Amino acid sequence: MLFVTSGVVLGLSAGFSPGPLMALVISQTLRHGVKEGIKVAAAPLITDIPIILVSTLVLTRLENFRPVLGCISLAGGLFVSYLAWKTVRTRQIDLGIVRDEPNSIRTGALVNAFSPHPYLFWLMVGAPMTVKGWASGPGSALAFVAGFEVCLVGAKIVLAVITGRSKRLLHGAAYGYLMRALGILLFLFALLLFRDGARLLCLQTWA
Repeated sequence: MLFVTSGVVLGLSAGFSPGPLMALVISQTLRHGVKEGIKVAAAPLITDIPIILVSTLVLTRLENFRPVLGCISLAGGLFVSYLAWKTVRTRQIDLGIVRDEPNSIRTGALVNAFSPHPYLFWLMVGAPMTVKGWASGPGSALAFVAGFEVCLVGAKIVLAVITGRSKRLLHGAAYGYLMRALGILLFLFALLLFRDGARLLCLQTWA
């Protein structure tokens, strides 16, 4: 259950947080319709697979090196804390900065592939969680990855649909409340990463 919940929380937070891919989802939706926005939203399903495989393979080879994994977990906690801080501060989306981009699927894949966020997330957070889940059973690892990707893509599809219906909803109070709630959940998840890192480094832990 922990791995599914973690994947869902992280996926929703990443899906609703502003970034290059979100800007492109909104841009394509406004200029070419909801269908094109959904194509961009699905880009992580193409680009994340090799990132997941490589980062998980690297960490699997380091599985017996507890200090290394501990440092990675602490770094992941810092990264998630930074994402949480940005998420809590988000109140609305600036629709004035988006630009027109053709070829939705290809453009979305390129934007996601050349963004540092997927690499940072999977190396410092996603891959350690996947390896940890695999130790409990393949189903736990798959549940985390599936929960993250489904919620990541699903959140951006929702944004495409909302954008297609009304720009004003993206500036409403509900979006700000959603981002605050997701930010708090991210902070809690960061604490779990700090706890795991401390345990791996044989430091004092907390329950």
